[in-house]
Amino acid sequence: MKKISTLLMMVVLLCGVQAAEAKKKAVEPAKPVPAERWSEEKANAWYAAQEWPVGCVFVPSNTATPVEMWAAEYFDEALIDRELGLAQSLGFNVIRLFMCDLVWQKDREGFMERLEKYVSLSDKHGLRLLLTFFTNGGTIKNPHLGPQPQPEPGIHNSVWMSSPGRDVVNNPEKWPVIEEYVKCVIGRYKDDPRIFAWCLYNEPENAWKTFKTLPFMEAVYRWAREVNPSQPLTSPIWAYPGSGNCVMPVQAFVLANSDIISFHCYDNVEACRRYILLLKQFNRPIVCSEWMARTRGSDFYTILPLFKRNKVACFSYGLVNGKQQCHYPWNPKDKDGNKIPFTEEPPVWFHDIFYPDGTPWNPTEVEFIRSLTSRK
Repeated sequence: MKKISTLLMMVVLLCGVQAAEAKKKAVEPAKPVPAERWSEEKANAWYAAQEWPVGCVFVPSNTATPVEMWAAEYFDEALIDRELGLAQSLGFNVIRLFMCDLVWQKDREGFMERLEKYVSLSDKHGLRLLLTFFTNGGTIKNPHLGPQPQPEPGIHNSVWMSSPGRDVVNNPEKWPVIEEYVKCVIGRYKDDPRIFAWCLYNEPENAWKTFKTLPFMEAVYRWAREVNPSQPLTSPIWAYPGSGNCVMPVQAFVLANSDIISFHCYDNVEACRRYILLLKQFNRPIVCSEWMARTRGSDFYTILPLFKRNKVACFSYGLVNGKQQCHYPWNPKDKDGNKIPFTEEPPVWFHDIFYPDGTPWNPTEVEFIRSLTSRK
């Protein structure tokens, strides 16, 4: 009899545990099921409804690092408004904007307020945004808050920073706050028509020998899919497939998981045409999210007409010359790998279009751009 009572008690306890587990599951919210990559049909239908997207990568002229772009102490709304007006004057309708997870972590409410100012000011000037989260590019591989490094004279873009930085990319224990950041920003703008698209990871092939990019990027795409924005996701290939800087596992991932296909090309029109012919085989919209280096043959006169004929969305690098010093070419290096500074102003600007006072570097070039972007 005692054995039967014990057995009955165990059954009752087991039933109680099972009931408690069932109740717990009933009240716990279900984990989101990640959305899938857009079909070719969905991506092409989305793009067919777009006016030809043409614009630039926008970094305010008073800033040289992502922290300066987003921290309250550096944020100059009047300057941003004025410089976005210059983009509008060229007939541009999109801009690419890099963001900064470090500033978000320190001041989430302030960051989101400043992001809304960027979005609203861009919309005021008829510009939609390609918002960019992360990048391996930049001289400083582990960014920091506080006083920012100042540009070295004569050096092209000397203090740009990676994001979220090598120490975060290579350490999964630091990813939970980055997941919060991605889902916070995309969640806020997931159905906002002012957002053109999301660039989840810029130049993921850059610095591949020290950045363990692929696992982190796979996680970033998963987080973004869980939010399921109405705008497409992308990351650019950085080198022509099969070339020396190409990292095939990274390229294979972005080409297989991006809704729209993006690339960078700072070479001449023939090189750019090769990219377009290759990427058309994926039967998806194509975006060149960085281009234009005049002294390398990547100029508005030859390449912008190519993009327009093929309806390739395009973002030339730079707008107003400033602290990034991107009018200098990429610097040569000495035998120890140190960049050799330029000591004179370049006769031909590498990037950028306007002086800080709004005067064009080349008025004839500006008129040519306007002739291609005109809606008449």
